Amino acid sequence: MRAKNHTEPSFLYVADIMKLFNCSRSKAYQIIAELNRELEQKGFLFIRGRISRRYFEERYGA
Repeated sequence: MRAKNHTEPSFLYVADIMKLFNCSRSKAYQIIAELNRELEQKGFLFIRGRISRRYFEERYGA
């Protein structure tokens, strides 16, 4: 298990997703929206336009 780096933000934003996937802004928003829908179906609260870093790493194995 990786030690938590306290300098890493808790959320990834559109710009972060654009860099990670080398994709357009609209595609990055689609990825975030899809992940947020998954969180909503699991009963979690979410914030539009950003994704929990922890959930992103779970889903994409980053």
